[in-house]
Amino acid sequence: MTEAILLVGGKGTRLRPLTVHTPKPMVRAAGVPFLTHQLARARAAGVDHIVLATSYLAEVFEPYFGDGSSLGLHIEYVTEEEPLGTGGAIRNVASRLHSGPDEPVLIFNGDILTGLDIRALVRTHETTGADVSLHLTKVTDPRAYGLVPTDETGKVLAFLEKPQTPEEIVTDQINAGAYVFRRSVIDTIPAGRTVSVERETFPDLLSAGAHLQGMVDSTYWLDLGTPAAFVRGSADLVLGRAPSPAVPGRCGDRLVLPTARVAADAKLTGGTVVGEGAFVAEGARVFGSTILPGAVIEPGAVITDSLIGTRARVGERSVLTGTVIGDGAVIGADNELRDGMRVWCDARIPAGAVRFSSDQ
Repeated sequence: MTEAILLVGGKGTRLRPLTVHTPKPMVRAAGVPFLTHQLARARAAGVDHIVLATSYLAEVFEPYFGDGSSLGLHIEYVTEEEPLGTGGAIRNVASRLHSGPDEPVLIFNGDILTGLDIRALVRTHETTGADVSLHLTKVTDPRAYGLVPTDETGKVLAFLEKPQTPEEIVTDQINAGAYVFRRSVIDTIPAGRTVSVERETFPDLLSAGAHLQGMVDSTYWLDLGTPAAFVRGSADLVLGRAPSPAVPGRCGDRLVLPTARVAADAKLTGGTVVGEGAFVAEGARVFGSTILPGAVIEPGAVITDSLIGTRARVGERSVLTGTVIGDGAVIGADNELRDGMRVWCDARIPAGAVRFSSDQ
């Protein structure tokens, strides 16, 4: 069995208002906190001990997951007093690991939805004798990511952060946010200060002559850092495009959780999720969206590629496309909210107050 560290301390600022009251890994995707999918996939790959490196709203994780036994895991929690970055967080939890110096330790970022073959990454690490092995994926536009060129054997040659000019884009391979460390390498990360594993640890290891191995796995991969990506990731889990043993139901066009109510003539498609205690009224149409627990969608509302927060309400005939409604917010009847709009928690928009088209 392999043990793992999950980095779940980020504030999720790009996801606000979803993360005002909830840390990013605990926002629900396909009916359960996103972290549940990562934990379940790690367990399916043979991991039995996981340390969660927490920081922002750290107090919400343990009451939900407990000791991890319900998932067949032993989970421990380590909270950073001050945010330490990705490398600092890894070093901060090292004392909780049980692995020997040469044994592999898996490390995952808490905001990546992926179909990565975890066992294959561990095998690559062991067969190549690497100090660190990285999951790499290929993207069409790598400018927003860190490039990781490799030689013909997969050995990492460099780390190039967010290139902008065509000359700088020497590969389409990017760091996909999952690693296997030789246990002893973790102890070389400086303790007690902020360290970026991407910008400091990996380049320093490479400069020191360490063996860093890349494994390209171009199965499903999505960074859930933005609201649009999070909504899409949830829909893809429901549709079965992204693999997870933790989806609480059969894959298909819709997932309606227990105690949710959906009117007989309401239409739910595109991987829509309706959370516990939520209500979708007659004539409403919801496509590719997430309706969190306790939310209400009133008659005739049309919601597309959006996320409706816990206990929020969308009024009659309102049309929402690509929007995020914070927890407890109320959208009055006959509003029209479009791409990129975010309504903050507990805000109230009166009937007919916002439109992108004429009132005709």
